[in-house]
Amino acid sequence: MNLGKIISRSALYWPEHEALVDARQRVTFLELERRTNRLASGLAAIGLTEGAHVAILALNRVELVEAEIAFYKAGMVKVPINARLSLDEVLQVLNDSHSQAVIADGRFAAALHARRAEAPRLRFIISLDNDEGEMPYLGILERGNEVPVNGDPADDQLAVLHYTSGSSGVLKAAMLSFGNRKALIRKSIASPTRRAAPGDVMAHVGPITHASGMQIMPLLAVGACNLLLERYDDRLLLEIIQRERVTRLFLVPAMINRLVNLPGVEDYDLGSLRLVMYGAAPMAPALVKRAIEVFGPILAQGYGAGETCSLVTVLTEQDHLVEDGEEGRLASCGRCYFETDLRVVNEDFVDVRPGEIGEIVVKGPDIMKGYWQAPELTAEVMRDGYYLTGDLATVDERGYVFIVDRKKEMIISGGFNIYPTEVEQVLYSLPQVFEAAVVGVPDEQWGEAVRAVVVLKPGEQLSAEDIIDHCGRTLAGFKKPRAVDFVAELPKNPNGKVVRRLIRDAYWKGQERRI
Repeated sequence: MNLGKIISRSALYWPEHEALVDARQRVTFLELERRTNRLASGLAAIGLTEGAHVAILALNRVELVEAEIAFYKAGMVKVPINARLSLDEVLQVLNDSHSQAVIADGRFAAALHARRAEAPRLRFIISLDNDEGEMPYLGILERGNEVPVNGDPADDQLAVLHYTSGSSGVLKAAMLSFGNRKALIRKSIASPTRRAAPGDVMAHVGPITHASGMQIMPLLAVGACNLLLERYDDRLLLEIIQRERVTRLFLVPAMINRLVNLPGVEDYDLGSLRLVMYGAAPMAPALVKRAIEVFGPILAQGYGAGETCSLVTVLTEQDHLVEDGEEGRLASCGRCYFETDLRVVNEDFVDVRPGEIGEIVVKGPDIMKGYWQAPELTAEVMRDGYYLTGDLATVDERGYVFIVDRKKEMIISGGFNIYPTEVEQVLYSLPQVFEAAVVGVPDEQWGEAVRAVVVLKPGEQLSAEDIIDHCGRTLAGFKKPRAVDFVAELPKNPNGKVVRRLIRDAYWKGQERRI
C-alpha cells in the first residue's frame, strides 16, 4: 500500500480535525489530503518523475510535512536537510544525494540561487516564501490538481535518504525504504508507552527533518495533530503547552535540563501533558527524578538511530516509577519491543552474559538498506542482517539495556577501559552542574587521561578539586578526572546532542596519534 493512502484514510475518518499547526497556518486532515495531491501532481507537471530525489530545507513548518506526504504519493525520494547547517554543508548534501530539486525557505532559496553553479544536478529551486528560487511553492500547487496520486512503489524501493549526525563527522546517508517507513508506523502504533489517538497534540521542537520527524506519519495515521515549532525556546515551549493543550513531547536531555531548571517553571499549567519522551543522549538519573517532579509520572525514554528508522528500545512510564533499591533502572534505555531483534554481542558476535559489556546490534524490518553510495562503510556496520550500532552496553536478566558508551569514544588509560558516560553520570549528581562532558586527552604516562569539561548552573561555584574529590568517592581511582575545565557552553550538533568528538579534538591538536 502507498504510504500516502494513510493520509487519505485519515481524511475520511477525521476530515475536520487539525493535522498540522505552525506559526503561520492550521491545516485539517481534509485540507492536507487535497494539498498533498496538488503538490504531488504539480511536481510531476514540472518533470519530476517517480524515483526523483527531492530535498527539503527549512525550519519546522507545515510545508515540510506536505512535501513528505506528496513524495510518498508520487514515489519520490525525500532528502531532508537540517536548516541549521551552513550553506557549504547544504551544497555538499545536495550534491552527494543527487537531488534534482530542493524545496527551501526564502533565505536558503536565494542563497542557493546565487551559488547555482555549485549544484550541477539541481534542476529546480522551489521557494516556500517568495520568488527568489526558480519557482514559488504556491506555483507548484497551482499546477497540480486534487485527483489522488497513489503510485505503488515496492517495499524495498528507496523512500528517504536520512543524513545522520553520528559521532564520526563523516557525511553519510542511511537509505530508508518504503518498507522501513511502514515498519516505523506499525512499530510506533504498537509502542508500550501511552499511544497517540485523535485529540492528541504533539509539539515538535527538534528539527522534523531528523528524529522528531520520525513520529509525524505515525501520529497522522491515528488522527493526532502535529504542532511544529521553528526552534526550541524554554518559555515559548511552556506557553505553547499551556495555550494549545499539548499532550506529547519529544525532547533531548539538554532541553529537559533547561526546562526543569528554569525559574518559574512551576507557574505554567502543564496538566495537559500525557507523555514526555526523551532520547538521543543519556540522561542522568538525578535529572530523570527532577523531570518527574515537574512533568509528572509521564516520562518515557526511547533509543534508536537514523539507521534503525524508529526506536528499538523503550523505557516506559511505568519503568520510571522506581521504588527504593530500583533507582539503577533509570540508567537503562529500556527493552526491545515489537518486530525488532536486539542483541548485545562480544567481538565474536556471541551474546554476552548479563552484566558483561558488548555492542548493541539490531535487526528487523525498520533497519536501513545501507549507506548511500558507500558499500565499504555499509559493510563495516552490517553483519548477518544486523546493524552494528557502535554503542557499548550491558543487558540484565529482564532484558533492560544499559548503554555504557560509544565504542569509538571509550577512553583507554593505562590499559584500563573507561566509559565517559559513567563518569558524566557522577558529575551530573552534583547539583551545581548544568552540563558535563568527559573525554580522553593525551598523557605521556598513561596514553590517555580523563578530562571533565563542565558548565555550572548560573550563580553556582565549584572548584576542580571539589569535582575530582566527588568522583573519587564514587568511582575507581583510574576513572576519576585528572583535570577539570570550566566552560560557558558545550558544543552541540543541530539536534542538541553534545559532540564529544569536537571537545576531544581540541585537546589532540598537533598529536601524531589520536589514541
